[in-house]
Amino acid sequence: MKATTTTTNVFAIFILFAFIFNHLPSLATAELVDTDGNLIRNGGLYYILPVFRGNGGGIGRTSTGNETCPLTVVQQRSEVDNGLPIIISSPFRIGFLYEGLPLDLSFSFVPLCTPTPSKWTLVKGLLEGEGATVKLTGFYENEVQGWFEIRKHLDDYKLSFCASSNNNCMDVGVKRDDEGNRLLVATEDNPFVVNFKKATSSYSA
Repeated sequence: MKATTTTTNVFAIFILFAFIFNHLPSLATAELVDTDGNLIRNGGLYYILPVFRGNGGGIGRTSTGNETCPLTVVQQRSEVDNGLPIIISSPFRIGFLYEGLPLDLSFSFVPLCTPTPSKWTLVKGLLEGEGATVKLTGFYENEVQGWFEIRKHLDDYKLSFCASSNNNCMDVGVKRDDEGNRLLVATEDNPFVVNFKKATSSYSA
């Protein structure tokens, strides 16, 4: 019995270290930088802004479909609107972030109608997104388990979502619904190209 328990523990430790090794930044992995050229901090507060101006602003949230609370992550309609500050964090205990790390993205401000943290997730099977739409976690049964990543796109960045069931990653793009909302959705060929501006406060109206 002891031998079996020891073997099981060793195997579990091996799997844990293999996961960490595969996701920790290597020497060839680039550090992420903000619009001021500073390294992006783990747990830091940033506005996620479009690189190509003139077609919407930063990232915020709104109510879509039958929602009575702003659960849908969207690009703001006005290009002068930076959106809401977003916490960008990795579960790894490191000071700064790198390309390809598993990340949590969440709004720093939690509206009164949402009892859970404003963490992002992907929800599939919604007609509004005709695929999978970025929402706040904790409200839909058909959430996709996984994590976000920031990846290089030419000289800028793009967001990706990776499903934990198969490690398949898709880019995050923008799609307009019938109400004119710019939904953040999973896409295979049209990523939302972004950069990151350091936010100075947790909430901006």
